[in-house]
Amino acid sequence: MSTLTACAYTDLCSEVAGCAPEPEPPPGPCAGEPGTAPALDLCGVFVSASGNDRSPGTKDAPVKTLQHAIGLAASGRGRGEAPTRRVYACGGSFEEAITLRSGIDLWGSRRCDEGGDWSYEGSFGGPDHPTIIAPPVGVPLRVIAGEQADATSMVFGVRAAAADASAGDGKSSIAMILSPGARASVRASAIVAGNARDGEPGEDASRERANYGPAGNDGADACTVDFATGALAVVTVCDDGTESTGGDGGYGGLESGGDGAPGQPEPVENPEGHGLAGLGANMMRCAKGEDGAEGANGGRAGGAEGAGYLTEDGWIGVRGENGKKGSVGQGGGGGGGSRSRGEMTACPASRPQAGAAGGSGGSGGCGGLGGKGGGYGGSSIGIVALSGSALTLEASRVTTGNGGHGGVGGTGQPGGYGRPGGYGGKAFFGDDDMWPACHGGAGGNGGRGGDAGGGLGGHSLGVASVGAYVALAPSAIVKEGRAGAGGLAGNAGPDDGVGKGHDGIPMFWYRFDAPDPAPPQ
Repeated sequence: MSTLTACAYTDLCSEVAGCAPEPEPPPGPCAGEPGTAPALDLCGVFVSASGNDRSPGTKDAPVKTLQHAIGLAASGRGRGEAPTRRVYACGGSFEEAITLRSGIDLWGSRRCDEGGDWSYEGSFGGPDHPTIIAPPVGVPLRVIAGEQADATSMVFGVRAAAADASAGDGKSSIAMILSPGARASVRASAIVAGNARDGEPGEDASRERANYGPAGNDGADACTVDFATGALAVVTVCDDGTESTGGDGGYGGLESGGDGAPGQPEPVENPEGHGLAGLGANMMRCAKGEDGAEGANGGRAGGAEGAGYLTEDGWIGVRGENGKKGSVGQGGGGGGGSRSRGEMTACPASRPQAGAAGGSGGSGGCGGLGGKGGGYGGSSIGIVALSGSALTLEASRVTTGNGGHGGVGGTGQPGGYGRPGGYGGKAFFGDDDMWPACHGGAGGNGGRGGDAGGGLGGHSLGVASVGAYVALAPSAIVKEGRAGAGGLAGNAGPDDGVGKGHDGIPMFWYRFDAPDPAPPQ
């Protein structure tokens, strides 16, 4: 489409002799750079710490709080007044966390003391007397998406200062967040994050041992019953439903005794013969059941890995892995049963004739519970820019504090003791030639619960972004603090790095990966 409107013509009206370009419209009264443009009532809403939120927000009657001024700038002062989409803020402190919609400008560091003209240059050198946004808790400045996709907020002459460990997780300190789709240009400002808090130690599992197994049952004595059934098995049932079973004892017979049963659960590999059943007597005496194998210890869990995740609430770190539960001990094998008749012996004719029965194996102890992973240390982050947001930073300074250290992992619980097997039945009293039955094996001890891994160390990042557009001008200065060290694993010494959480990251700008649909907590 042509922009030529003022044209001269020859006598032939179809011939154009020459055209002048359309003149540029004159600048409006509110146009200009933040540092030099005049501060007029028609251009913005005025806010002073000494104002009153019942006032209309003019130069002569400013409001008191930044958030109220932002609301008036977005909607208008009333009586049909159009939104000004600008806030002029006095130099001074405002202890409030504010939310700014993209397209609403915040121009701070204004001279508004008695006789002040709300100018920037007259405000003791502008940035030397800034508008300080410093709430005791929360994120001082949040920018959210505006009604128009390309609407951008100019933040000028502001010092946004986050208190130590004041973010929503109670650990991190974050001075500014750009929500998804938000757009902001930060100029002549200071963004300051405080120190973060150390992560909490992981919870130790109980120091008391896990549940013990019951002792095996004793076998019946010889010549007391017509058929001496082997002692019945005993079972340990642990809180997680795992079981340890001592083997049944072997029966007592006339000419031979029965074999016992093996203890459960049997190890996958068992070269040492743990929990095997004792053999019953025949031409040779019976054999006792073997002791059960001890449960496997939970070992040491891994330390926290990765960089964590950015969210609308700021940053979420990674805890250390929880310690694994120790395994239940194997039950002891049942003792072999014996016989009553031999070349020189037998039960008296007046008594039952069965031989002595084997004792059952004792059951194993439960495995100990693992400790809980150490908590992550908080991060100190100047500006968080989330997916689809756009940040421009120029002639400004971002300063961050120190990240918190990761918490130490919790310690595991000792496993429960296995219990002894039952006694084999005795031979008939007074008959030294009759063989007694054999004892059951003892149950194995439960494995110790695993020690947990240490938590992630907190970061110190000037700008943290995920899927955002970030432009840092050469005039932007970023000074990050010290990152936190990863937490040690439970029961680990100072120089023991197994199970230690990763250290935090100190960097002027770090790009995070997009999180999984459900980030781990």
